[in-house]
Amino acid sequence: MSDDRWRSPLGSRYASPAMQTLWGERHRIGLWRRLWLALAEAERELGLDIPEQAVAQMRAHVDDVDLEVAARYERRFRHDVMAHIHAFGDQAPAARPYLHLGATSAFVTDNADLVVMRDGLRLLLGRLVAVLGALERFATRHASLPCLAYTHFQPAQLTTVGKRSTLWMQDFAIDVEEVCRRIETMRLRGCKGTTGTQASFLELLGNNHEKVRELDRRVAAKLGFSATFPVTGQTYTRKVDSNVLDALSGIAQSAAKLAGDLRLLQHEGELLEPFESEQIGSSAMAYKRNPMRAERISGLARFVISLQANTANTAASQWLERTLDDSANRRLTLPEGFLGTDAILVLATNIAAGLEVREDVIRRHVDEQMPFMATERWLMLGTAAGEDRQSLHEVVRRHSLVVAEAVSRGEPNNLLGRLSADPAFRGVPAAALQAELDPGSYTGRAPQQVAEFVEEYLGPLLARSRPLAAEAEAAEVKV
Repeated sequence: MSDDRWRSPLGSRYASPAMQTLWGERHRIGLWRRLWLALAEAERELGLDIPEQAVAQMRAHVDDVDLEVAARYERRFRHDVMAHIHAFGDQAPAARPYLHLGATSAFVTDNADLVVMRDGLRLLLGRLVAVLGALERFATRHASLPCLAYTHFQPAQLTTVGKRSTLWMQDFAIDVEEVCRRIETMRLRGCKGTTGTQASFLELLGNNHEKVRELDRRVAAKLGFSATFPVTGQTYTRKVDSNVLDALSGIAQSAAKLAGDLRLLQHEGELLEPFESEQIGSSAMAYKRNPMRAERISGLARFVISLQANTANTAASQWLERTLDDSANRRLTLPEGFLGTDAILVLATNIAAGLEVREDVIRRHVDEQMPFMATERWLMLGTAAGEDRQSLHEVVRRHSLVVAEAVSRGEPNNLLGRLSADPAFRGVPAAALQAELDPGSYTGRAPQQVAEFVEEYLGPLLARSRPLAAEAEAAEVKV
């Protein structure tokens, strides 16, 4: 394409070649031809007088569509499906009288979209598995590394770096469950005719209802589906598109949560996304190392999440057996939803596989806050030494506020020194107070939770999902 025409950055920068090819014109028309072939084969098998030569010629030209010839036909007919019927008929002349026999345009357009969405979900599932694999290795490696946990982005108690990453993993794992469900329940529209009554096929097959049902089953099987929708209008229900975009939006939400957390932690200097040896963080500020991948995920996720409302409104606004207000809309929304989600997961895998942990910074931040974390235990030590718990609480509160103000100005945390010198704690040795400052004793079951999450939940889930996933190739990340 000429560089003087606008191109979507989803195609030129972000999405993988695999996902772009899946939604590309050549692949789509190849599916149309496979559907016409499957229809002719099934009709012939069920007794229609379609010559073997017609089927053989169709089979020989499934993958050599001439898009320019079809474009010329479309300029004449102003109808994309009829244009491709004529182009296919030129290459398979023996099949011309039998192409599209009994079908309406939605036979190829809707069924092909369902095939592409199923295969797109399989590709995204493979990418989700890759993200979770990288995060699993990260979580296991850092399962016991104490770090500050935050509520309201204020230091709260302690967790571990590995435990925090299981929160990200669980979100993506829920997406795996949802995507698997969408793949397993995906149906083909099948052979339903102009308004979904199958009247044309009933007439072709001699008013034999069972043959019409068998035609539906056979075409679905030839396209790799175990079932078709029980009923349709001219199109399959657009609620399916909305459900699929629900799943894509869910993935985007999970990735945005990961990206947002990473942006905060990179600001704190604790956890950093990968940075290439010659990567430039800023054109003006050469010293900067910005979380550019995470920021891109945030932006792409916002876009994908916004598309869900589009498909929901389309599903809600269809009239009776069909209207055409969905057509132009779906040409935009469905491919961009998949390409956007693909780009998000490529970035998420790249980040998860290359996360840099600054343990010294994490340790320094923990040390700054540890005396505050220990105050409850210090209260118990003072109470055990015979002091009144409520009086001790007031002493701790008063000193803590003074120290917190000092820490916010960059001064060291001297809460332990202040309390050990206070008469209220005269019965507690300073060494006993000091002994309560071991961060590892404040992380609860976090290390065990990591192991249990991986072994009892994530491992079995990935084992079940991998057979449904398409192998996802590595894709270049453009920063």
